[in-house]
Formats: sequence, structure tokens, C-alpha cells
Amino acid sequence: MCGINGILGLADKSIAAKKIAAMNFALRHRGPNDEGTFVDDKIALGHRRLSIIDLSAAGHQPMTSYDGRYQIVYNGELYNFKELKFELQRVVSGSGQQAYLFQTNTDTEVIIASYVRWGADCVNHFNGMFAFAIWDTETKELFIARDRLGIKPLYYCYTEGVFAFSSEMRALLSSELLPKKIDNNSLIDYLRYQTVHAPNTIVKGLKMLMPGHFIEMKNGELRIKNYWSVSKNNSELAKGKTYTEVCKDVNALLTKAVERRLIADVPFGAFLSGGIDSSAIVGLMSKVSTEKVKTFSVTFDESEFSEAKYAQLIAKKFNTDHHEIVLKPADFIEQLPYALKAMDHPSGDGPNTYIVSKATKEAGITMALSGLGGDELFAGYDVFKRALELNRKNWLNALPLFLRRAGGNLLSSTNKTMATEKIAELLKQNKINFNSFYPISRQVLMDNQILQIVNSEQRIANRGELPANRVSEIIKEFQISDFKFQISETSCAEISTYMQNVLLGDADQMSMAHALEVRVPFIDYTLVEYVMGVPDKFKNPTTPKKLLVDSLGDLLPPEIVNRPKMGFTFPWKQWMKNELKSFCESKIHSLAQRNLFNEQGVLKLWKAFLQDNPRVTWSRIWHLVVLENWLQENGVED
Repeated sequence: MCGINGILGLADKSIAAKKIAAMNFALRHRGPNDEGTFVDDKIALGHRRLSIIDLSAAGHQPMTSYDGRYQIVYNGELYNFKELKFELQRVVSGSGQQAYLFQTNTDTEVIIASYVRWGADCVNHFNGMFAFAIWDTETKELFIARDRLGIKPLYYCYTEGVFAFSSEMRALLSSELLPKKIDNNSLIDYLRYQTVHAPNTIVKGLKMLMPGHFIEMKNGELRIKNYWSVSKNNSELAKGKTYTEVCKDVNALLTKAVERRLIADVPFGAFLSGGIDSSAIVGLMSKVSTEKVKTFSVTFDESEFSEAKYAQLIAKKFNTDHHEIVLKPADFIEQLPYALKAMDHPSGDGPNTYIVSKATKEAGITMALSGLGGDELFAGYDVFKRALELNRKNWLNALPLFLRRAGGNLLSSTNKTMATEKIAELLKQNKINFNSFYPISRQVLMDNQILQIVNSEQRIANRGELPANRVSEIIKEFQISDFKFQISETSCAEISTYMQNVLLGDADQMSMAHALEVRVPFIDYTLVEYVMGVPDKFKNPTTPKKLLVDSLGDLLPPEIVNRPKMGFTFPWKQWMKNELKSFCESKIHSLAQRNLFNEQGVLKLWKAFLQDNPRVTWSRIWHLVVLENWLQENGVED
């Protein structure tokens, strides 16, 4: 796990060397073990290393191929690198392919060798999480790729003939290759969803490479290609199988995914909340590992938020070396500035991962497994049930639109909660279906709220409208409505929006702030492809994550399976009204002064939160606090 940087197109080597050094410095937290640069004619590559596999100096990057032709910088882990290495060392008779002469035991060199043999198709041979760049010194071509599910980040910009990329936005901002300006449309996306969906970012001109995509850069031409998609790469292996057979397959695939992720030359552990997902990962780790598993969980004095008893139950069952991080408001306030400073891109979530990652690293752990992705894949969120219920209410489309809108307005005026506000908004849509339902279901601020807090210049053509809803665009891009199975349709939406753009982004930036690598077995692509092809009748969550639980057999005790879902969250409401009130208030007032915002509207929203308005919960305010803090920290202007 590391950080990578690159600049293509700067004629002056000395300037390129200074900029790549500045970018490397900005990524120093991601790779405390080593750093390196490669500077040649119009190309500069940089790397910060966190050693996980082959801790020797042989893993130094940028790494050169044995023949000197290729240079690589790489961030991630390739779980099948040993199998690929064996294949790449063989000469296939009649193929004309040469055996690669390996010089190290790293997975980095396996990526180079794979590119030498298969070219851009190498990515289809990889099982892992990765973002890497390979420079061909002969053809002067740059190849950049990101893993299928978007576990590892890759940002880029292309201005005035200079192309630059990095693992983090802050490194690109430090290069001074582009102005630090807010992207207006991305701002609306952020206000709606507490994040900006790839390929856009909050900064104008700064992009993110989409998951499952690669870039080919040659002669100043940038070509982006899609090699894998969660909506299109669904397995047919479950077709015609019984429920028992499907459960057996899921168990085998998940067990193998966990086993793959235990390959490391450093101490490892796991995040344990005591929920089904993290408990399943810990149970399978204990089953396949020869070492005692170390587990970490956050607990609170506020009993309604604490999952301590469930985590303790799992720790005892699997005899783990368990560490509890008891978090008091004073402790959190002390660490909050550091958590916010660690944010590479503003997000409405993240400090929770920062806290547990910090404690995990301080306990001597360099790599940890997480249960992230279980909810998205096995229908763990309420949105799955609501999407299924929507089918049974198709009769609503038979009602005239004016009648539905009237009903929505009445509902909104009589029951003033966020849930009813979303139902009312759905009733006002031209057609009620998944494509209109899902974008509304995930919104943090509704469009009518956003219109009240943004400057009139943020509206299109002075008609009181906002830019197109990015989540609606994503659903259309991935042709989610073409899915055979509705639960898979919802999974695709969750994976392509919330998981990739919020959860994975937060997990990466907050764990890497402590040079901790986080691995996520639930989104091993072989498991994802299989489960996405499983019929709804087997995945219907009549009980919590039924398919996953049944696939695990007796691995988990009933107390964990049947416990109420809490999620891994903090008592934000109480803290924001008490211990964090002055901090939040100062950021809200500062944000309100910005040109892009309507001061009265922003302050009115803050006042509504303080007065316990049910339509303005803590999450509707916190992402505004985070945004202003991030803009200040990074000197980004509106």
C-alpha cells in the first residue's frame, strides 16, 4: 500500500523534479517506509512506500523492468500475484511469448511482467485492489489503471498539455498545475449526497479515474477505456442451482476472499463492530489463519450507540486478541481536527474510520480487514426493502400526476419528517419507478433545501433549477434498469454510488492517514460477480442478510444474527449541540459568507437543526461543516 504520483508533458526536467518531489511530500503519510522518483524527458514519476509484501529494498519504486524498458509506480495489493508469477515464468510453446526474468518477490514486478505479456488486457488477470502507472520508455506511452471496484483511488488533471495523476487530490493541488477553484456543479452533487461522484471532484478540472477503467496516454492524446462494470459482469454460475448449492458457493467464495487477503509480511488484524459483516470476516479469519486474530472496536459511554457487548461476544467466541477503544466526547474533540485534516476529499463520513485506524496502527498493526461491502452485496440496508415494496405500489402511476402532487404536498405539510419529505418528492415524479426512487432515497439535502442555501447564480438559466442529479445519471449510464433481478439492481446502485464514492473513499483516506492498509473481502470481484447473478428469491432479506447468514452456517451466534442494526456511527447529534457546537457554528457562519451560498438560508438551516426540526438532522449539517473546513485547509476558493 502506497501513494503514487506522475507528471507527463513538462519539458523542463528541473521543474518536473521539484513538482514531483512536492507531490511525494504531500503523500508522505501514505508511505513512511521509502520514497523514490524517476525523472526523464517529459516524464516524472513519484512513489511513497508502505511495505506489506517483500519488505526488502527490492520493493523500491519507481521500479524498472529487468530489461530497463518499463517504469512502474503502484499502489495496492495483488492477491493472486504468486499464481500469475508462476504463469509468467513459463514459456508457452508456439506462442512466441518469452518467460519474464523476475528480479524480486514483489507483486509490483508481477504487474510489470503482466503488462509486458498481455498489454492493457493485464488488468483482466488481476485479483486485488490497485492503482498503477506504467511508462514505456520506447513508445513514450503511459498506461494507468484502477481496480474493478474502485478500492484504491486515482486522480488526474490535464491542463495546457500537461497531464498529472496521483493517489490523492492534495498532491495534485500541491503541484500547482491547476487553480484551486470549486466546481459549481460538483458542489450541488456534494450538497445532495455528502460526496462528489466520480469522475468529478469538488475541484474544477480535477478528475477521478472511474473504477474498472484504464487510461492510455500517447502523443498528447488521452484515451479512457472501461474494462469491467458491476452492472455488466454478472456471473451465470448460480443459474439453475438450489438455495443450498448457492449458499455453499457463497461460503467458498467468501472464505477464499478472506484467505487471499491474509497474505502479508506484516502484523494484521480486523475491524470488529459486532455486526453480521465484521463478525463474519473475523470468524472466517480465525478459521483460515494460523495466527491469533487481533480485533479492534470503538465503544461509547452513550449505551444506545455502543456495540461493545456484541464485539466482545464475537471476540470471545473466536478467541481474538481484542482491543476496545473507549471514546469520550473529550477524546473525540481532541482528535477531530486531525481526522478532518486527513480528509483528501470532503465527505460527510470518515472520522469513525480515522479513530479505529489510529488505534489499530498504534497497536502495531499494518494491515486490517473490514466488513465493508456486506450491506451492499447482501441487501443489508432498508433501501432494498423499500425498492421491493415499490413494485407493489405500481398502481400509483395510474393516478393523474396532479393528484399525486397534491397528495405529496399534503403529506409534506402534515408530517414534517425527512422520510415523508422523500415520499412526497417521489409522488411528484413523472413516473414512479426505481430510477426515480433511488436518487431521492440517498439524498442528504433535498433540492428544495439546497435552493434555499445556495446563491442564485448556482441555479440554471434563472429558472430556480439545479444541475442534473448525478446519481440519476449514474443509473442511466450503467443501465441499471436492465437488470434481471431487482435486488441486484439495487446492489449495483449502492455499489456504484454510496459504496464507491463515500465508504471506500473514506476508508482509504482515513486509514492511510495512519499508514494502515485496509482490505475488503466482501468486494472480491469473483464474489461480487457471483452474488449479482443470484436470483432475488434467494437474496430477499426476509431476515437480516439471509443469504449471507445461511451461507455461513453456524459460524455466527444467534445474538449477532438477530441483533438490531446500528451501523458504525457516533452520537453526532448530542456532540454537535454540546461539545462540538462552537466548532460547527464557526464553520457554518464561515460557509454562509462564501459567494456561492445564501447567508440567510445557511444560517436558517443551522437554526432548524438546533431547534430539533425533524427535516434537519445532524447529517444535513455535518457535511456542510466538513466542506467549509476542507476548503479552508486546502485553500480552495469559490
